[in-house]
Amino acid sequence: MVTPRRTRIEAVGEKAAVTPLELFFDLVFVFALTRVTDWMADEPSVESLLRGALILTVMWWTWVGYSWVGNIAKADEGIIRVGMFVAMAGVFVGAITIPEAFDDLPGGLYGPAVFAFAYFFVRAVHIALFWVVSRDDPMLRRQVARFLPSMLAGTVLLLIASQTEGWVQTLLWVAAILGDYLGTILSGTDWRLASAAHFAERHGLIIIVALGESIVSIGIGVAALPISWPIIIASALGLAVAGALWWAYFDVTSLLAEHELANATGERQIRLARGCYSFLHLPMVVGVIMLSLGLKKVLLYVGGGDGHSLSDPIYGVPLAALYGGTALYLLAHVWFKWSLMRTISVARVVVAVVLLAVTPLVALLPALVTLAVLAVVLAALVGWETHHYAELRHQVRHGDHHTGGRVT
Repeated sequence: MVTPRRTRIEAVGEKAAVTPLELFFDLVFVFALTRVTDWMADEPSVESLLRGALILTVMWWTWVGYSWVGNIAKADEGIIRVGMFVAMAGVFVGAITIPEAFDDLPGGLYGPAVFAFAYFFVRAVHIALFWVVSRDDPMLRRQVARFLPSMLAGTVLLLIASQTEGWVQTLLWVAAILGDYLGTILSGTDWRLASAAHFAERHGLIIIVALGESIVSIGIGVAALPISWPIIIASALGLAVAGALWWAYFDVTSLLAEHELANATGERQIRLARGCYSFLHLPMVVGVIMLSLGLKKVLLYVGGGDGHSLSDPIYGVPLAALYGGTALYLLAHVWFKWSLMRTISVARVVVAVVLLAVTPLVALLPALVTLAVLAVVLAALVGWETHHYAELRHQVRHGDHHTGGRVT
């Protein structure tokens, strides 16, 4: 007989899939990513890019916590379901406050403090859920207790930062994030991973969420402009760029990564899950959001918005975001695969370096040509990898993952 106590928490099985509630939970992060992109695009500068990356890191860390909870207890059952909905409210408040996360706007509540309290609230709910989940697992409960100081340190530093301004405020944000991350590493590896498949799928879906934001940025960039052939061409090129980045992750890499994570056991599996997924997926997401900023500006230029013409080049921060964000995404992939499989994707390193090297040169070209160059380079990368590793690719996608070769 199933007791009332058991109905409160239902364990995740080894072959579990992402639940509809977890997908619903991710919708607030879609909104948060959109807010960050819009905020950076209003007045693009080196400072806004840095602060945008810091906001993304804080929002990411709230998401990561619930990806671990949902891997132990089903997110759509019992008390966990209630906690997920409560946490969503906190994340949504934080997302609404993103434009005021650093600088308060006139009227209303004090924005930086509201953002910091929203972050604290979401993290507190996360800890509470983990405390409930670990009630019959003393080792996990001790792990949660060791993790608590880093969470408190990060949130307290954010609260202190909300009372400052300028570079002092930015440095306190950096300290808060470093404290949280270092505390996570030092707190130990006694976490639990019930399903490698669920964990890998969860992180794959958040990459899709980020890529979706790049597509949204294409549309928003020209939403108020009359349709034209340059806009149609630029939109197609933007979709090609997003599609190439999707291909780079999901064609083979995600399958091999999930297999490696599933084959790992004990402490090694926890280290891989924490390092390769919780940590290294962050620069992928940041790279895509920076790309989104660049795409939004390119479409604005191409469409003639804000007094621009079709011949105007994109330069400065928007160009750095467009090419630099793509390079960051590719390099994060290289590090991700190296950490999991000890293979280096040489072609992706070369393409990332090339993109960074040619950035000053394409600043002299019209924005549409700059975007076309990026799309062609990424398409060439995808085409070369697909052809060069055709046999191994077929084995991974359609055969046995226990292949002696490696897709590099």
